[in-house]
Amino acid sequence: MKLSNYISDLLYRYECVIVPNFGGFITNETSAKVNHFTHTFYPPKKQITFNSHLKNNDGLLANYIASAEKIPFNDAVSKIEKEIQEWNQTIENESIEITKIGSLSLNKDKKIIFEPATSVNYLTSSFGLNSFNSPAIKRLQYKERTSKLESAVVELNSEEKRNRKAPVFLKYAATIAIIFAVGSFGWKTYNENQYQNQLLAEHELQQSVEKKIQQATFVIENPLPVITLNIAKEVQNYHVIAGAFREPGNAKKKVKQLLEKGYDAQILGINKWNLTQVSYGSFSDRLDALQNLRIIKRTVASDAWLLVKEF
Repeated sequence: MKLSNYISDLLYRYECVIVPNFGGFITNETSAKVNHFTHTFYPPKKQITFNSHLKNNDGLLANYIASAEKIPFNDAVSKIEKEIQEWNQTIENESIEITKIGSLSLNKDKKIIFEPATSVNYLTSSFGLNSFNSPAIKRLQYKERTSKLESAVVELNSEEKRNRKAPVFLKYAATIAIIFAVGSFGWKTYNENQYQNQLLAEHELQQSVEKKIQQATFVIENPLPVITLNIAKEVQNYHVIAGAFREPGNAKKKVKQLLEKGYDAQILGINKWNLTQVSYGSFSDRLDALQNLRIIKRTVASDAWLLVKEF
């Protein structure tokens, strides 16, 4: 069994992994850093430390090993104890290299010294971020060159005053500058003319399309005959009354209760006594209304009655 692999897996998810009877590996999140001497940038990471006083078995490592290898918990504890015995024997004579975690060794006082590994970043939010080196910007010294140029300019100005004639290379430079300016202006003017011509052509095309649409005439031959449907309106003038209420709010509550029970309830309006009437349901056929009334009186409310409205 490679105990270091299981410890490494758990360090991605937990801040502390205790190895029973040996010590605990603790992670602390650190922010990004820059080494100004080597010009190296380091991403945020988890810094690993070791505490030899954390020796009590909290079950985390053993449970993980038991789950990964599908063995009983006690067998996982035995495997850990066996490997720790080997670690304790080895560290008496040499340092122990724990893959992806670091190295352990004893100092003169027989205390464990831990040197963390830097090859693995256990901070999952920094996955894929590696350290990189950015060389310092080297600033060129132009002071000496500038001084020479200033001296050359002074000499040229003195020569110009004496001869009142510009040097040949300055004439060439001025000519090239004029040609470049004229060329740039001409190219800009050409592009603007092309853009205006394109806009004009698109505008004329749009007007032509709109004119054709306005002049178009749509004729449909053999139109379908007009169909007239005579539908008789169903009149529901038989109502099974659930109650009449002085307060309209109580009538609305009653309708809500009946609708929740599955009735086609509704408010019929206010009668001549200024009471709001509520019905269990309304029917267009008298026999259907009487049948529903008998069922409601027998199973729900014996005071239900039938209201007939003539239209």
